[in-house]
Amino acid sequence: MTDGRHHDETALVTGANKGIGREIARRLAAEGMTVYLGARDERRGREAERALAGEGLDVRFVQLDVTVQAQIDAAVRRIEEASGRLDVLVNNAGVVVEWGVEVSEVTAAHMRTAFDVNVFGTVAVTQACLPLLRRSPAGRVVNLSSPLGSLTYLSDPDHPISTRGLLPYSASKAALNAVTVVYANALREAGITVNAANPGLVATDLNSRSPFDRGGRGPEEGAEVPVRLALMGPDGPTGTFRGSMDGAVEETVPW
Repeated sequence: MTDGRHHDETALVTGANKGIGREIARRLAAEGMTVYLGARDERRGREAERALAGEGLDVRFVQLDVTVQAQIDAAVRRIEEASGRLDVLVNNAGVVVEWGVEVSEVTAAHMRTAFDVNVFGTVAVTQACLPLLRRSPAGRVVNLSSPLGSLTYLSDPDHPISTRGLLPYSASKAALNAVTVVYANALREAGITVNAANPGLVATDLNSRSPFDRGGRGPEEGAEVPVRLALMGPDGPTGTFRGSMDGAVEETVPW
C-alpha cells in the first residue's frame, strides 16, 4: 500500500521500455502516478506498456527519441492535453558507444553520438517539459548520471575510476552533471528540484559489454536512488549527485 501522496501526479521517464528506466516507471506507477513511458522503439514500448498495465499500473507509452525534437514536442503535448502538468521528469535515456575502444581510437563521431543522447537529448526534453513542471506544486527532475563523469574520481590516481574513464561517456556525463547543477540553481525559486542519480553498475543492455564487475545488481537495485529522488517532497535536496556505490544507497557522489 502507498500513502496516497502521489496519486494525482504525472511522470515522464525516458528510455523506459527496459532495464532501469522500465523499473523506475513501474515503481513510480506503483506509487499511484500516471507514468508516461518514453521509448524510441514503438513495438518494445507498447510491450512494456502492456506488461505494466497488466500489473494494474497506469503506464502510457509515448514514442520518444530524445534526439528528435518533433517526438519530444508531441510527447509533451500529449501529457499537457491529458494531465495539464508534469510532476516528475526522469531523464534516463543514455548510450555508451565505446566499450572496447581505446582512447586513441575514439572519433568525433563517437563523441557526437554520446553527447547527442546523454547531454543534448536531456536538455531538449527538460526544456520542453519546463512549462509543465512549473505547473506542479513540487516539480522534480532526476538525471541518470555515473561516477565515470565525476571529475573528482577521474582526477584521483588512487581511485579505480581514474583508470576506467571512457572518453565519450565520461565527458558526456561530466557535462550532464554541470547541466544538473545549472538547472538546479536556475529553478530553485520555482520550487523545482534537479538532482543527478548514480544507479550503480547494473546488469542491463547498456552495460552488456562492460568489463567491470556488476556484482549481480539488477534494475531493481539500480532504480532505488532515482526513485527516491523522484518521490521526495518539496523540501528535498536540489543540485546534488546521489548514488549507489559499494552497497551504500544514497551516498553523495562528488562532482
